[in-house]
Amino acid sequence: MSAVNGAGHSSTSKATDQDGSSVPGFQPQNKMTVQPPRGEDLQVSYAAEIGGEANPKGWYGSMINNLGACIGTCGAIPCCILCPNPYKHVNQGHVGLVTKFGRFYKAVDPGLIKVNPLSERLIQVDVKIQIAEVPEQTCMTKDNVTLRLTSVIYYHIVSPHKAAFGISNVRQALVERTQTTLRHVVGARVLQDVIERREEIAQSIGEIIEDVAAGWGVQVESMLIKDILFSQDLQDSLSMAAQSKRIGESKIIAAKAEVRLLLSWQQRRLLHRRTFSFF
Repeated sequence: MSAVNGAGHSSTSKATDQDGSSVPGFQPQNKMTVQPPRGEDLQVSYAAEIGGEANPKGWYGSMINNLGACIGTCGAIPCCILCPNPYKHVNQGHVGLVTKFGRFYKAVDPGLIKVNPLSERLIQVDVKIQIAEVPEQTCMTKDNVTLRLTSVIYYHIVSPHKAAFGISNVRQALVERTQTTLRHVVGARVLQDVIERREEIAQSIGEIIEDVAAGWGVQVESMLIKDILFSQDLQDSLSMAAQSKRIGESKIIAAKAEVRLLLSWQQRRLLHRRTFSFF
């Protein structure tokens, strides 16, 4: 495999097996190095507490809140199995959203969190990059050709509170939006464009989805078109068209060869006549 180094010179790198013979295929340019975990490699901090008083006014809310605190204190004792444990853990790659009496009031980072067993609830939101595979979609191009497309979306949640409380199902919403946009974008292009400009179409769809997903607290990393499937009749038609094109090109090449041969024969005949007429 040929590569150009920093000095501008071309170098060839080949891998060898145990017998010393070269092994074809991709070989990494850099040697394997161990990368220890760093703080900046982990997720960013989402910990925040929104303004306003979380504790409700009135004797009932105060009573439930104080009673939950007492029950939580008893539940924190390992031997006490009758009371719920107030300590919950938030896994790495998730963000904890704490609600009090149904109202969201703070977000917490991964780790051990204490919640009131009676008045508070902990909701974990996955903020890792997610992969959503869009089911096979039937689309019709501008020149009335029916295609079946499969695609995939890479996204991650950047506003956990919007994704948790602003929409019921982020994953389903992205898939449904992608299917609708896919039909719209493919329907505005001819078959040749869909085949040759797959990445451009995927980029256009990703840009349209990104604007909508931002309101859901989601950032779309990329959108890819995996497969373009044709019907059997269309495959036969494309195969026959390609075969006819090859046959036509071969006939043209044969005709040009015959013309060149005829011109060469005429030139030799004319030269032969001139030679005899000279003598």
